[in-house]
Amino acid sequence: MATTTATLTVPKTGRRTGAATMPRTRRRVEGVYYFFLLPALILFTLAITIPAIIGIFFSFTDSIGFGDWEFVGLINYVAVFTDPAILQSYLFTFGFAAVTVMVVNAVAFLLAVGLVSRVRLKTGLRAIFVIPMVISGIIIAYVFNFLFSNSVPALGQAWGIPWLSESILANPDLAWVAIVIVTAWQAIPGTLLIYIAGLLSIPGDVYEAADIDGAGKTQQLLRITLPLVAGYVVINVILGFKNFLNAYDIIVGLTNGGPGTATRSIAMTIFTGFSGGDYAYQMANATIFFVIALILSLLQLRLTRGRNVF
Repeated sequence: MATTTATLTVPKTGRRTGAATMPRTRRRVEGVYYFFLLPALILFTLAITIPAIIGIFFSFTDSIGFGDWEFVGLINYVAVFTDPAILQSYLFTFGFAAVTVMVVNAVAFLLAVGLVSRVRLKTGLRAIFVIPMVISGIIIAYVFNFLFSNSVPALGQAWGIPWLSESILANPDLAWVAIVIVTAWQAIPGTLLIYIAGLLSIPGDVYEAADIDGAGKTQQLLRITLPLVAGYVVINVILGFKNFLNAYDIIVGLTNGGPGTATRSIAMTIFTGFSGGDYAYQMANATIFFVIALILSLLQLRLTRGRNVF
């Protein structure tokens, strides 16, 4: 009986050829996608890109926003780095953003841990905690302005507490604390939802195994929960810090940058300059601020690359 031996062709590359190896083809993009993309791209270009380019152009001039202008080169940029008022606004904004990020993430994480545990009415509590997220920042600021300026001092006088009898908004050393409190009150719900999503993605088998091994709740929190939601922590910290750098409406409603200029943020400084005849000067400031935001965005992309957190 004759036997037939099958031969396998092996190319020079040393890899076997067969049905498993197929040429990779690029997927063809349907024209309808471009149809939907084009209007948004046009609107974004007209509303964002072109005004930004025009603003950067005028940052190299002495324009006041209208009328004649001349090129002045890098004079505006040099002045920005030597202006004490602008440097103070950067110092306040970055300090405020750093403190608020820590407060928001700490409180939101602890609330998330509580709201995913076996507590009664947790669905209703989740709904209550996210209410501040849907309220306008300027409305929240005016409400808290009344509380800090009237209600809290009245309580301090009634209880005989001297340091509570005066409005914290009138104290240049403590006004920033009120801004942190109000900003955190509004920002915690969004951060809370992200942490809840992260906690719910952790398999329950991990905690069951930890219980069998005798790990306590604190050990589970520090050695299981925190490491497994590290990606969510990174995203919340970077997004929060970037958002708090743009603080404007809450500061306007609470202190309007005061007392004096103690709580004036970068955004407030830029907008105030536009209305005060410093258009080109503040456009240089805005350009520097844009570069900082761009660097933070690139940092966010680098830190979150490869993390399947959503």
